[in-house]
Amino acid sequence: MERRKLSPFISVSPQISVEDVGVAASLGFNTIVCNRPDNESDDQINADKIKQAAERNGLTFKHLPVVSGNITDDDVSAFAKLMADIKGPVLAYCRTGTRSCTLWALAEAAHLAPQTLLDTAQEAGYDLSGQQSRMQQRFEQSTADTSQANAPSVNKHTVVIVGGGAGGQSVAASILKRQPQTDIAIVEPAEAHYYQPGWTLVGGGVFEREQTKRQMRDIMPKAAKWYQTAVSQFLPEQQRIVLENGDQIAYQSLVVATGLKLDWEAIPGLKESLGLHGVTSNYRFDLAPYTWKLVQATRKGKAIFTQPPMPIKCAGAPQKAMYLSCDEWKRSNFLKDIDVEFCTAGAALFGVKDYVPALQKYVDSYGINLQFQHNLIAVDGPNQKATFAVTDSNGHTSEVEKSFDMLHVCPPQKAPDVIAKSPLADKAGWVDVSAETLQHKQYGNIYAVGDVANAPNAKTAAAVRKQAPVVAENVLSTLAGKPAMAVYEGYGSCPLTVERGKIVLAEFGYGGKLQPTFPAWLVDGTKPTRLAWFLKEKMLPWLYWDIMLKGKEWLAKPKHLSHRPEPHSAPDACNFEEKK
Repeated sequence: MERRKLSPFISVSPQISVEDVGVAASLGFNTIVCNRPDNESDDQINADKIKQAAERNGLTFKHLPVVSGNITDDDVSAFAKLMADIKGPVLAYCRTGTRSCTLWALAEAAHLAPQTLLDTAQEAGYDLSGQQSRMQQRFEQSTADTSQANAPSVNKHTVVIVGGGAGGQSVAASILKRQPQTDIAIVEPAEAHYYQPGWTLVGGGVFEREQTKRQMRDIMPKAAKWYQTAVSQFLPEQQRIVLENGDQIAYQSLVVATGLKLDWEAIPGLKESLGLHGVTSNYRFDLAPYTWKLVQATRKGKAIFTQPPMPIKCAGAPQKAMYLSCDEWKRSNFLKDIDVEFCTAGAALFGVKDYVPALQKYVDSYGINLQFQHNLIAVDGPNQKATFAVTDSNGHTSEVEKSFDMLHVCPPQKAPDVIAKSPLADKAGWVDVSAETLQHKQYGNIYAVGDVANAPNAKTAAAVRKQAPVVAENVLSTLAGKPAMAVYEGYGSCPLTVERGKIVLAEFGYGGKLQPTFPAWLVDGTKPTRLAWFLKEKMLPWLYWDIMLKGKEWLAKPKHLSHRPEPHSAPDACNFEEKK
């Protein structure tokens, strides 16, 4: 738990865990206050679970949710009243602690000098300079126009990147490699950065979880300004974004790299079952070790692996978890007693037919029961039952309930709410860009990279590695008043871990066209090879941390158009719904 003391009465913190509540109790806190609305992000622990933990530890819990980027005077008054009524010391938290700190400062501004509050917040790691005029107004009890007093602070940067994941960091590094003096800001609330492709190997007992995690401050380019907060609104007509504390950032060019949202709530019963009752997912950092624990503990019964409708990131990940689990059970001589099912909402094993024969051989050798057009719609963890919507060949849908001893779930996925509700989104909620240049179709100074873009490529880190140099070159071209000419050809890679020590290295682009990196005599991606496993286990983490995130474009130099393209949609290459 990261607590930041503002006064003897109150400390603030980023999102806390259930385990942190016990720590807070041991540190002498009497009350916990949550300032986050529920379901703000997919990794959020909602207020009810923190409340239950607080009650178990003898603490008072209060929920005073405040909308990100919109702290009203009523919110401040409610917070001030709450502080007057409850017993301290108090631990208040939100996503990053910014809202809780802002509420405290505005409430205290009625009797403390703004500079004192600003200095205290700064010492705690929060920059509230954007609220200075508002604090001054409250301190002086001025009758001046409230809207003027609430005028947001506006910072300006040449390039603003929203998102500090693989896409945002790679684009920043590629831009700085080309023009080191470029004024770049990165907006990212998280304190940790994850190598998500490694979670499959964590769930397979190959990697330790901590191998996939580094601190964001160690990854962030030193030349970039880091705003450790979230975006609450996009204002493309004004060339601005609004942060969760109400501050605004103006830009000349914007890169959207927020990633996507894992929609755990879309399946009733799933979120509360995760990590319990044999329900797991390699799509979460904290759950991948539980997958391996279940694999080791399962000796008989039924194991179900699910895949939802597209789009999802790393479309092969549900199969990777299944193959590595089956390989372990086979090596331990337990596979014969385990009924393994792969329940996919799609109509084919994999969307690019060239790789299906090799995968089918493993399905057959492991005795996996393929269940196509089976979409998981509910989970009953305590009773270990899963419900699927099953579509037959005539398009009729019925519900089927299946019992399980182990259930590995790939959750439905969608664009983040802040994107889907913005002017940048297409009808499905994704950032609407050209599939070739990744330039927004309406706002020419805006680009998207990675999972949040609506380009019809596979959503993988390998795709980002190819996209980042394209976006970097095109952003700089836009800033120079030139057309975007660097082109992305839809490359994506899916190293399918079919057994421990062998991988089918799928590499393809738009239209399902194969785009192998290496000659077939070295690595034939349509067949399982040990060299591909070596690349996955030993080379790709290094390629990610030390090459891709550092702007070194080995095997990722962008191609260029010979003429300015007309905006159009690229063929949907990666829907992974090819008919059987």
